[in-house]
Amino acid sequence: MRTRHLIRQMVEKALDIKKLTPDIENEINFELSRLGYISDADYEALELLMEEMDAGRIQLVPSI
Repeated sequence: MRTRHLIRQMVEKALDIKKLTPDIENEINFELSRLGYISDADYEALELLMEEMDAGRIQLVPSI
């Protein structure tokens, strides 16, 4: 699943299920670390995810 659009795919998954799970968050963080930068499109996707979380439409699922 390592593509250049992995961050956006993970954001889309979180938006679809309306949850930010530890697995999704870890994948996003791993990809950001691996790339060492963030594209404009990925930044916009993450910004949308944060806006949805702030509005209460996306639930943050804590790790166990």
